[in-house]
Amino acid sequence: MPPRRTIRTWRDVPRSRMKIIPDWVKSGYLRLIDPVANWLVARGVHPNTITAIGTACSVGGGIIYGTGHIRTAGIFLGLTALFDVLDGTVARRSNRSSTFGAFLDSTLDRLADGAVLGGLAVYYALNARHHNTPMVIVCLAGLIGAFLTSYTRARAEALGIDAKVGMLQRPERVVLLSAPQGVFGLALNGLVLGAIIVLLTVTAWITVFQRVAFVYHQTKPQGDATAGPSLQLSSERKPWLSRRRAATRR
Repeated sequence: MPPRRTIRTWRDVPRSRMKIIPDWVKSGYLRLIDPVANWLVARGVHPNTITAIGTACSVGGGIIYGTGHIRTAGIFLGLTALFDVLDGTVARRSNRSSTFGAFLDSTLDRLADGAVLGGLAVYYALNARHHNTPMVIVCLAGLIGAFLTSYTRARAEALGIDAKVGMLQRPERVVLLSAPQGVFGLALNGLVLGAIIVLLTVTAWITVFQRVAFVYHQTKPQGDATAGPSLQLSSERKPWLSRRRAATRR
């Protein structure tokens, strides 16, 4: 069989080029927190405990956002963001990785995202000076996009497909929800904050579409040779369907 022609599309681009934060930045951050991870491993701290503490910090940051203390919340979330990385690192180094730990981490990550983006939505809804209904909608759209970003990857993995692609993944989302606010606060009468939230929302939805397209192309039937076995497998999984078709032919 002749080799297939290589087509340069966004699916062929190395994943590091599709991310807001380059891989070398993440690697440098991991090296920076290595001593902290080693200290926690030496003291036998359980990874699930780290996950729970990190989630509690994110919920606290969301509450601070809701009260209107934007810079304080950004600094707080920036300092506690290391818990998002430490739990997995400690689990691997202490040989405590588990299926439940991965499940708990993924579940609490959704709670953390909801708390932070929900806090920002509350801020725009209730703050007397910066009340902005369109920004409430943008925050809610960003929240839905963040959930779908995680769901599309999890659903793809359930189908045996590694869909870790797209512009916005969890590390990028954590950075966008903390670092700019910690530095700029409500600079330019809140325009910087609004721009960051819009950027987060847009890139989250772009990532959702990228992952849907990626899974589509991974599962797309390649001609009649693929369609036949697929139909046969479907009938084998559903014997009642085969009996019904046989009865129809009679």
